[in-house]
Amino acid sequence: MNKYIPSLRLRTLPLSMSGIILGTGLARPGIDWFVFVWAILTTLSLQILSNLSNELGDAQRGTDAGQQSRAAYGLQTGELTVGEMKRMIVLFIFLSIVFGLALVLTAFDTFLCVPSAVFIGLGALAIVGAMTYTLGKHNYGYKGWGDLGVFLFFGLLSTMGSFYLQTQTMTLQVALAAVAIAMPIVGVLNLNNVRDMDNDLLHGKRTFASRLGKTGGKIYHACLLAICFALFVGLRHYWVLLALPVIVWHVWYIFRHEGRDLDLQMPVLMFTTIAIACLAII
Repeated sequence: MNKYIPSLRLRTLPLSMSGIILGTGLARPGIDWFVFVWAILTTLSLQILSNLSNELGDAQRGTDAGQQSRAAYGLQTGELTVGEMKRMIVLFIFLSIVFGLALVLTAFDTFLCVPSAVFIGLGALAIVGAMTYTLGKHNYGYKGWGDLGVFLFFGLLSTMGSFYLQTQTMTLQVALAAVAIAMPIVGVLNLNNVRDMDNDLLHGKRTFASRLGKTGGKIYHACLLAICFALFVGLRHYWVLLALPVIVWHVWYIFRHEGRDLDLQMPVLMFTTIAIACLAII
């Protein structure tokens, strides 16, 4: 079992929970904790599905063959076969469906209503989006659309969806908070792409960061984080400012380092993002 763990990319999982925590926290005081648990299990399954599919897609194109900017995953090291990876992908598709349907049923008590149908449809799109970032003929990660996919699914849908599942309502403030937390979530993908830029360009992977160049990608990164804090402060979620010193240091580090050194900042940004989500609901 240990050979599968690197490919799950466990350090990314706190990131996928940020939107759920924020959306659920904003729904207080009437929180249904069963809805919260099913939402967490669903988003974790989708995150792992995305990680596995991303690894398989990159491996099939040879993008990871010479990757030196981060730790190697199962396919790159040879500890996992393509067949084993595909079976893991099928498992997490199944788990995403089961947890997602349980979430919808718990929130609405039936599948036979319009909100249930909408969320089932959104869940299906999320599964497709998680799989097709780098996998398949119509992948969007190699064409520079990965940032938009993360913004929509792990930012907006995660936050606004979890709030609606708790309250069956939506507000402009929640939508803006969803945009705010989506910024550092997209930032994690951007940091990943800035880190891997040289290798990605060699293999035809034209991420948004690679289109901007290294300096442009870092400026974009700083702007994402600045927008996050500006929106939260504008919404009077002042507690998030406690995370500002960490983010300032993080941006300073990003501008002063390249390649594998940037990988050290991935967990910093991931855990700071979940901290921001928690601070925003105090």
